Amino acid sequence: MADSTEVKREVWSGRTVFILAAIGSAVGLGNIWRFPYVAYTNGGGSFIVPYLIALLTAGIPLLFLDYAIGHKFRASPPLAFRRLKKSTEFIGWWQVGICFVIAVYYAVIIAWALRYLFFSFTEEWGDDPGGFFMSEFLKQDTTSNFGLDFVPGVAIPLLLVWIATLVILGFGVQKGIGASAKFFVPVLVILFAILVVRSLFLEGAGAGLDAFFTPDWSALTDSSVWIAAYGQIFFSLSVGFGIMITYSSYLKRKTNLTGSGLVVGFTNSSFEILAGIGVFATLGYMAAIAAVPVDEVVESGIGLAFIAFPTIISNMPGGPFFGFLFFASLLFAGFTSLISIVQVCVAAVQDKLGIGRVPAVVGVGGAATIVSLLLFPTTTGLNVLDIVDNFANNIGIVSVALVAVVTVTWVLRRLPEMQNHLNEVSSFKIGIIWRVFIGVITPIVLAYMLISEIVSRINDGYGGLPTGLVTTFGWVVQAAIVVVAILLTFTPWRRSDADLEHIPDGDNTSDGENTSDGENTSDTEKAGETS
Repeated sequence: MADSTEVKREVWSGRTVFILAAIGSAVGLGNIWRFPYVAYTNGGGSFIVPYLIALLTAGIPLLFLDYAIGHKFRASPPLAFRRLKKSTEFIGWWQVGICFVIAVYYAVIIAWALRYLFFSFTEEWGDDPGGFFMSEFLKQDTTSNFGLDFVPGVAIPLLLVWIATLVILGFGVQKGIGASAKFFVPVLVILFAILVVRSLFLEGAGAGLDAFFTPDWSALTDSSVWIAAYGQIFFSLSVGFGIMITYSSYLKRKTNLTGSGLVVGFTNSSFEILAGIGVFATLGYMAAIAAVPVDEVVESGIGLAFIAFPTIISNMPGGPFFGFLFFASLLFAGFTSLISIVQVCVAAVQDKLGIGRVPAVVGVGGAATIVSLLLFPTTTGLNVLDIVDNFANNIGIVSVALVAVVTVTWVLRRLPEMQNHLNEVSSFKIGIIWRVFIGVITPIVLAYMLISEIVSRINDGYGGLPTGLVTTFGWVVQAAIVVVAILLTFTPWRRSDADLEHIPDGDNTSDGENTSDGENTSDTEKAGETS
């Protein structure tokens, strides 16, 4: 057993760095390639109504709850939930397991974006972007369910992505994650803003924007549209599976939590709407040059990024520069999100084993890199990635978020305590409305989403893929996460009981923002502080 001497916990240098890191986590691949399609297929301009309602009634309230748990108990998800109630440690490990699974395939998509960043300069995909992506780049084997035949063109950039991620994580919360967020997030915004402006001047951009924004008010009476809005918010904000608990645990004691949450929530949604404008203006151009309606060229996900956009790049003036902007945006958006996902696992291992950051990064990162390289840069990797992604997001994240919310709200009845903690340090006060949103609306929506997804997967399988493949990489992987979480819960901590129960004080200084007691510490006054 380690002694109970308090180990200094890393902290963000200020609230601004935390907000940038949180925005970097929230703004990911889904903002660019998922939101525009979801909005378009669920009422167009009218989708903004349920989307904003979902943001205000579930997204931001759940973000506040994550902040409260992480900041109050100052630990990774397993230890934070243990300090909340010893019997709930399992929830934290469940979240860590989901993050690990997401990390091992998310890195692969970033590796694709890295290769395509260079492909765009020479338009390597030629006249058939779809065939190039599937056959020449990924070398997908359509005759096999599963294989381990390596594709070096994917494996090498994937290894580079992992090395860069682990180097940044090795430098720590402030010098690594914080410093990278201060660089990547502003650059991402600048690059994507240039891309959007360029897209607005393309032929057919107006038709694309009309398709995106024209409201179908009748869609608001369709329950599936509202579920789609809540689903987009849950998946987009990085809530419910440990990231924001981990990031908020590194905040100084006097930090405006709710104010930070509002900034992160609305910035993420603003970026999604900006992405919708850029994507649909560009799709309008694609429709114009093909002389077809916009709805015939609309795609989402991998098809949008690696097939539709390369087609557009090949046919537009200044295509290589446009391609550079698009794939650089994908690269930066994905990279900042990957860093946050892996950090959840690193922090949990640090807390559990009482080891330093570098050994934890090497251990977690080494395991993730091996699994990632083994499964995904292969001739059957795309199908495996597709299945794991669907189950991790639509079943894994939704399940653990539902269990966490119900446990904190109804089983432990700790919501008033979380509310008081938020109000003690924040400028924007919350009350009974927040408790209703978290305790009633969020669980109902999450339960409906989960039940619908499970029924659909049982009845319909997934994407027409072989049942054995779906079972192995869908149901079995999710079950394995739960089993491993249980085993880790019963694994002894390498820290004393006193140390586990003791919540470190951290840095009690303000970060320059107004707090509940009105204190405001200037940057000059903070210059000599020690984190």
